[in-house]
Amino acid sequence: MKNLKRLLKQPLKAVPNSVVIFMFIVALIGFADATYLTIEHFRGVIPPCSLTADCDLVLTSSYAIVFGIPVALVGALYYLLTLIGLFAYIDTKNTALLKWTLLFTIFGLLASFALIYIQVFVLYSYCMYCIGSALVSTILFITAMEVIEKYRIIDINDEYYIK
Repeated sequence: MKNLKRLLKQPLKAVPNSVVIFMFIVALIGFADATYLTIEHFRGVIPPCSLTADCDLVLTSSYAIVFGIPVALVGALYYLLTLIGLFAYIDTKNTALLKWTLLFTIFGLLASFALIYIQVFVLYSYCMYCIGSALVSTILFITAMEVIEKYRIIDINDEYYIK
């Protein structure tokens, strides 16, 4: 917990737009995937599954809805918030906003791990859309941690040094 508090206090250097645009494109892919699943859920249609035959088992299971809300909708909102944070950084160059957006990616990673666990060990069925979303969340998280590591400013004796 002490390290997390210290990390949250440390500012970031300016991050190149190319890195942020890469993350934006990856998050956009995740948003498209989750939005597609959300639309199909509300239409009452099971999307076609060409790589796995078990999408319907996953997408119609009791785990696909939490508190009456489709998990895909929660995913779409997660990706939308990530996109907004990344876009806001590109527009304002506010590194504090970017840091919070980068740290926010841990929620997508944890949710993806939980949902993949359910597919593998509870349902014994696989959904290619869900696996794709998990891959996107993992890429976002790994990239975010690399950005934080590479562009953070280290606090030594209450003075900031660029790493």
